[in-house]
Amino acid sequence: MPLIPDTGASPTAASRTQDEALLTIRNLSVDFSVEDRTVTAVQDVSLSVYPGRTCALVGESGSGKSVTALSILRLLPPEVARSKGEILFEGRDLARLDEKSLREVRGGRIGMIFQEPMTSLNPVHAIGRQIAESVLLHQPGVDAKARTLELLELVGIPDAASRLNSFPHQLSGGQRQRVIIAMALANNPVLLIADEPTTALDVTIQAQVLDLLKDLQRRLGMAILLISHDLGVVRHMADEVHVMREGRIVESGPRDDIFKNPGHPYTKTLLASTPSGRPDPLPEDAPLLIEASGVQVWFPQGKTLFGRPKSFIKAVTDAELFIRQGESLGVVGESGSGKTTLGLALLRLQSCRGVIDFDGERLSGMREGLLRSLRRNFQIVFQDPYGSLSPRMTVGQIVAEGLDAHRLATGTEREERIAEILEAVDLDPAAMHRYPHEFSGGQRQRISIARALILRPKFVVLDEPTSALDRTVQFQIVELLRGLQTRFGLTYMFITHDLALVRALCHRIVIMKEGRIVEQGATDAIFASPVQEYTRTLLAAALE
Repeated sequence: MPLIPDTGASPTAASRTQDEALLTIRNLSVDFSVEDRTVTAVQDVSLSVYPGRTCALVGESGSGKSVTALSILRLLPPEVARSKGEILFEGRDLARLDEKSLREVRGGRIGMIFQEPMTSLNPVHAIGRQIAESVLLHQPGVDAKARTLELLELVGIPDAASRLNSFPHQLSGGQRQRVIIAMALANNPVLLIADEPTTALDVTIQAQVLDLLKDLQRRLGMAILLISHDLGVVRHMADEVHVMREGRIVESGPRDDIFKNPGHPYTKTLLASTPSGRPDPLPEDAPLLIEASGVQVWFPQGKTLFGRPKSFIKAVTDAELFIRQGESLGVVGESGSGKTTLGLALLRLQSCRGVIDFDGERLSGMREGLLRSLRRNFQIVFQDPYGSLSPRMTVGQIVAEGLDAHRLATGTEREERIAEILEAVDLDPAAMHRYPHEFSGGQRQRISIARALILRPKFVVLDEPTSALDRTVQFQIVELLRGLQTRFGLTYMFITHDLALVRALCHRIVIMKEGRIVEQGATDAIFASPVQEYTRTLLAAALE
C-alpha cells in the first residue's frame, strides 16, 4: 500500500504555482534572555520556501539554523525567547496565529523532523501509540494502526509489525530517527521542516530516506526546509541554499552556484572542511589492550506460561575481536546491526555472555566493586548528546563527574582541569557555568567528549562522535582525537556510519550485520578490496 496515492499534488499545492512561496520569512530576529544578559541567536533572516522545492539552511553548530526552524512553529520557550519579524505560511502570519489555529498547522499542514530523536519520543509509550496519536489527532477517520504500520515499513524499520509495541529505548539511534520521520510524514504535510533528518542514519538507510523524501515531494508538491551540516545531503536534496553564520545569512543562491562558485570566505571554508589524512602507524609490537571472544547479547521477548522467553532479539552473537594499545578500531554497520550493544558489552555496561579481557584483567565475571576501580581507564561518548547530559547540572559539573567519582582533583585544580578540557574541545571555559539546554546539538556533543577525555583514559568508545557536528567542527574533533591519541597513547573504538571518519582515524575496521561480525581487517585493505557483498554495498552507498 503506497504511503500517499500518486494522484498528483494536493489541492493546496496544486493551486499554488512554483513561483509563489508557500513559506516566507521576513526579517526574523530571535533573542534569548540568559541570566542578566540578552543573546541574539538569529538576526534579520529572510528566506522563501516554494512548493515542490527544497530550501537548505547550512552552517556550523550555533549558527542559528535550528532556532530559525523552531521559530516557524513557535516552539521556542516564550519565557526566554523573544522574536520579531513575519513568518507567512499559506498567506497567514504564524507569528500572530492563535493557539487553536497553530495546533492545526503543527503536525498537520507542517511536519517537523527534530534533531534529537530520543528527547522527541515519549519514553513511557510504545512507538506505535505515539505515531497513531498524531494520525488520530489530524485524521480521525483513518485506521491509525494500519497507517502506523505502513509508515514504519516505508521508513525502513525491519519487521515493523513486531516493533509497534517497542519503546524508544529498545531501538537503535537510527531506528529512533526513522520513527521521528514517520511521525512527521503521518499527515501528508505540505511543508516538511527537516532538522538534521539523517544524522543518526547509516549510509544505506540515509540514501533510502532521502529518496523517500524526494518521492513524497514529487507526489505531493511538498516543500522542504532542510537544516543540515551534512553537505553531501544538501548537495543531494537542495534546490536553494542559504549559508548561516552567527545568526545571519551570509550567502544565498541556487545549489550548483553555491557548491561550484562559493562567494563568501565562510562558505569556502565549509566546503573545504572534511575529515582527512590517515592514523599514525601502529608499532608492530603494540600489546593487546582488549581481547574478546564469544560475546553474546540476546534480549528476551515475551514469556510463555512457564516463564521462559518466547523469542530473542539477537543483538550480538559470537563476536570475536581484539584491539591493540594505541589503536583505533572502527565498527561499521547499519542501524540495529549491534554496533552500540557490542561497545556497551565490552565496557560491562551491558550484561553479556563471553570472555572480555582488558589490559590483562578479565572483566567478564568481575565483581562490581573491583570493576568500579578500573572504570577510569575506559570511558564512552554516547550517541545522543542531549539525552546523556543531565539538564539539572552545569557543564562544569557534568564534565567533572569522573574527577569527582574517582576523587582525582578538588578546588582550584579541579576547575583548571575543567577549563583545560573545554578549551581542548573548542568551547569557552566560561561555559562551565551554563546548562546543556543553552547549547546547540554539536556543542552538547563536544561537552560529552570533554567529559570522557578529562580522565585521560586508556580506552574510549565513541558512539557516533561526530554525527551531530558540522563539517568544520568534525575536522577539529578529528585533529583533537589524533593529538590526544599520540600524546597519551589512547585507544579508540569508533562506532559510526561515517566512513570518511573511519578512513581518517581508524587502523582497522569491523563490519557488523544483524548482530554478527561479517568482516574485519586493515582499513586500507577493506576499502580497496572488500570481501563481503554487504561491505561492498556499504562502501558504495557512502562513496557515491
